[in-house]
Amino acid sequence: MSSATTLVLIKLAHTIVWAMMVGIIVAIPWFVRRSNWRAAGLLIGVILVECAVLALNHMRCPLTDLAARYTADRVANFDIYLPLWLAANNKLIFGTVFGTELIWGGWRFAKK
Repeated sequence: MSSATTLVLIKLAHTIVWAMMVGIIVAIPWFVRRSNWRAAGLLIGVILVECAVLALNHMRCPLTDLAARYTADRVANFDIYLPLWLAANNKLIFGTVFGTELIWGGWRFAKK
């Protein structure tokens, strides 16, 4: 398989994983609102595992490191099919959303 094909496959996989993580972050408030604490806790746990993976890899997705083997390009979205602005600000945007959800969810849980 050529380097270009391998890079496309890595970018596709990275984009799919990213979309699943964003989907989980978007779903958390739905479960919190319905007081489905088990589902909310499970989803929060998945995101916390992803945060641990990033933290253990110097705040980089392991797929980014893998993609870097197949290109010299280092623009923010070289490893994923996202707009440049979103790839560059992804952790800030979704980290803020997730942190806000944790605060709101904790407040709702404490009120129950």
